[in-house]
Amino acid sequence: MTSIQQPTAPPERFIKRGQGWQLGWDAGAAEFCGLVGDDRWAFELTRSELDDFCRLVQQLAETLQAIATELMEDERIACEAESETLWIEAEGFPDRYTLHVILQTGRRCEAFWDETAARELTVAARSVRVFSGLV
Repeated sequence: MTSIQQPTAPPERFIKRGQGWQLGWDAGAAEFCGLVGDDRWAFELTRSELDDFCRLVQQLAETLQAIATELMEDERIACEAESETLWIEAEGFPDRYTLHVILQTGRRCEAFWDETAARELTVAARSVRVFSGLV
């Protein structure tokens, strides 16, 4: 007899953490279903803010990789991306960069992640979009 495995639903609530970063999702939250921060602080995000955050972080990482061949060996670069809800800057080298974020909605939050945290947070942002159904 063949067993048919049913597709699993995305988790309703999760938080991903690493050294100097955290990123979370709570599908049951009334307004603020996202969470972003580091080891000592965090702020909540609406669904559209979290979607913009994850999408723009990934977009910046892809842009830095695309520009890599045009840069001299020790040349640093800064790239910005913006939506109605937030502004993000990646600064450094294509494989080692910091992230700076300013939330442009009513709460007006600002965040910064170092190179180690930014690299891991970029990877986590990709998976959060998949697991939370934001894609």
